[in-house]
Amino acid sequence: MLRKEKSKEVEKLKELIDNHSVVGLLNMHCLPAKQLQKIKSDLKGIAIIEMGKKNLIRRALEKSKKDVKSLEEKIIGEPAMIFSNEDPFRLFKILKERRSSAPARLGDVAPNDIVIPKGSTGLPPGPAISTLQKIGLKTTVDRGKISIAQDNVVVKSGEGIHEDVVNALNLLKIEPMEICLDLVTAWQNEKIYDKSVLDIDVDEYLNNINLAVQQMINLSLNTGYLVPITARMAIQKAFVEAKEVAICANIIDRDIIDDLLLKAVAEASLLKDLVPELRKEVKEEGEKEIKEEKSKEKIEEEPGKGKEVKKDENKGEEFG
Repeated sequence: MLRKEKSKEVEKLKELIDNHSVVGLLNMHCLPAKQLQKIKSDLKGIAIIEMGKKNLIRRALEKSKKDVKSLEEKIIGEPAMIFSNEDPFRLFKILKERRSSAPARLGDVAPNDIVIPKGSTGLPPGPAISTLQKIGLKTTVDRGKISIAQDNVVVKSGEGIHEDVVNALNLLKIEPMEICLDLVTAWQNEKIYDKSVLDIDVDEYLNNINLAVQQMINLSLNTGYLVPITARMAIQKAFVEAKEVAICANIIDRDIIDDLLLKAVAEASLLKDLVPELRKEVKEEGEKEIKEEKSKEKIEEEPGKGKEVKKDENKGEEFG
């Protein structure tokens, strides 16, 4: 690139920086040109992507009227710049949603564990068996097709993908790579948001907000420290608790008369259910007492029973 062309490129990047509220850095490593063109087309009206050499990007950052020079430290890989007026979190979400799968290539790094599942491959026996066995897969032939005996993790997350694995994955038509724009960092209003901050789970974030609100309400009600949002709840809580006390103490009041009647009906119903059991217990107890009384009378009526028996020590005779 000629010096004049470089100056034009720097000026172009500088103008884009100055005219957009959000400035981001991308890492375009291993992003095929075809996918890049499609992503650019999808982002029309949302963001602008411009490729550039590292030194040209640095010069544009330095010349900008905005305080974006700190972005220089974030330039990595094969850099590009992205410009938008969208919120950086929304921009990251938009880019993340435009991911697509792609075949693995020699030297690629696995974004996640690459798993080859068990089951039929749909491939006929032949050279394919050797290709699969080279990466440690246990194979069998089932109904004329190659079948894999068990799930296998052939590459762990963060590891490089070697040639034998590439061949096996292509044979099985497994596309483990994710093609998307890698937004490394974004600048807005003199603040830098790294990828780790921008990549949030929306559902989890909303659940955390709901949990925080619920905990705040509980704390306010339980400590008696009322705020506008909890004042009505506190009045309702106090009314319910006062009502419960009045019902338990049988305090007659027109506001709880219906509850007292319901309580009386419930207690009467319970008593009604208990009466048969009580009658049974009383009957059994009475029958037991009668039996004991009859047994006692029978013992007293028998002759010699209940009298003290004495024995003459000299004659050995018994007398009463």
